[in-house]
Parts: sequence; structure tokens; C-alpha cells
Amino acid sequence: MNSLPLIDRPEWLSEAAWPWSTRALPAADGHVAITDVGGGPVLVFVHTGAWSFVWRDLLRALTPMFRCITIDAPGCGLSDRVPGERVSLQASADAVRTMLEQLDLADVTLVAHDLGGPAALAAAAAQPDRIAAIAAINCFGWRPTGTAFRGMLAVMGSTPLRATDAALGWLPRATSGRFGVGRRWTKDDRTVFRAGIDRSARESWHRYFADARKADRIYQKIDAALAGSLTDRPLLTVFGEHNDPLNFQPQWRQRFPRAQQEIVPGGIHFPMCDDPELVATMLHNWHRAITQ
Repeated sequence: MNSLPLIDRPEWLSEAAWPWSTRALPAADGHVAITDVGGGPVLVFVHTGAWSFVWRDLLRALTPMFRCITIDAPGCGLSDRVPGERVSLQASADAVRTMLEQLDLADVTLVAHDLGGPAALAAAAAQPDRIAAIAAINCFGWRPTGTAFRGMLAVMGSTPLRATDAALGWLPRATSGRFGVGRRWTKDDRTVFRAGIDRSARESWHRYFADARKADRIYQKIDAALAGSLTDRPLLTVFGEHNDPLNFQPQWRQRFPRAQQEIVPGGIHFPMCDDPELVATMLHNWHRAITQ
């Protein structure tokens, strides 16, 4: 890890806000941003759309016990910006796979959120021998079906919404509010989160939504892995009490009958931000139980 070049810290990202260095990992389209901190069993955090700042408070709670590695998807956060036609869940999965290979990681627990679910699982399907367990935090990992699910992705991935968000930045502002990641954050924290999602990154975020609706090939790879090479992996699901409208947790249970499933009281779509200490305890206790 130390052989990778450091990414210069932007002026808007103080050490108080993000107290770790970030390095540049060569990927298919430029470099992706990697933060590697702590020591112990390896947790790899995958979110696709926003950036690694969503994991900050959870990292603070977990780094005394785990080696925690975050990755910004191509086009997001501190990663290099990429052309729109190159933004896809496969590109995000490939970046995670590249990281697993280049850092030569083993016995990894993948911790995925939102669109990071299919990206993480696709990377796991390509590198199953490196993956020991999976933690799904308010995410899915299968082909979207049903009017509500596919309709949401269609709207969020539409050209009009992408254009208005690129111009106005309404999605990062909404996401950083009290019903999103910013529930416990200071005003300065919310400002930092939004700064990491510039115009190009906002466009990428919506392109990831659009691709999630139609990425059938990646879902085929995931389905095959979940029925084969990944079928015996321990699974933890963590959802906010008030945010599972599409019933993802029961669908995870169908695929992993022995899954441990947890609810964050009062939590919404970002339970790791709603109560990072509780989610850290859930992850730690579950990981200890499956490795004893």
C-alpha cells in the first residue's frame, strides 16, 4: 500500500474531517482513491455513487480492531473523473477487483452499501477465494425487478435529473441532510461531503443509477457466484428501521438462509451514519462469531 502515490489533500478536506491519507490505485480509467487504515482482519468498504466520506464515522469506530479499506468508485470522490460512457457498475466492480489483486488481500469481509452491493458482489464473483464474508448495509445484489424498483432507478438515472443535478447539486444537498448521511454531522461535515461530489461526480452518480437498471451481465455473474463459489459465505445484513421499502432483507434471507440480520432503531438509508457505534458493534460481534 505504501508504494502507491499519495493523493494531494484538497483544500476543502481537512485532517479533522478525514484524518487519514489517501492513495491513488491505478485502474482501467486513471486512478481510484484508496484509504487503508487500522490493523487486524480486513474490511473493504464499497459504496458506488457518492464517496468514502459516508464511511468516516464507522471507520473511526472500527480501526482499533480492523484493517479498514475504502475505495471511491471511478468518477467519484477523490478518484479520477471518467467519461460518461465509461461509468458502469462493471467499472466499479473492476476497480474493487483490481484493489483486491494489487493489495493482495485475503480473508476479506466486504462491507457494501447501496449501489456498492452489486459492485462488491461482482468483484467477489471474480475473486471468490479472497472473500471470507459479506456485510450488506441497506443494499441489494441482484437484478432489479418490479415497477417500484425499476421505476426508481429509471427516474434517478434519467437524463433530465442528471442534467438538473449537474447544474444545481440537489442530490448531494438532499443526501447530506438530516434524512441522509448528515443526520449526526456538523455543518462543516456536510460541506465536505458535498465538495467531494462536484459536477462531474454528480453526473457519474446518476449514470450509475441508470446502469444498475440494465446491467444484466453483471447480475448474471453475481447469481452464478451466489449459487456456487460464494454460496457458503457468512452474510450480515444491516438496515435502517425506516428504510427497507423494497423488502431487500427478506430477499437476502432467501439467498442466504443462515444470514444474520440486524436493524438500526430509527435508522434510515445510511444506518452506518445514523448510529456508527451500533453498526460497528454489530460488525465486530458478527465477525468475531463467524471466525471463532
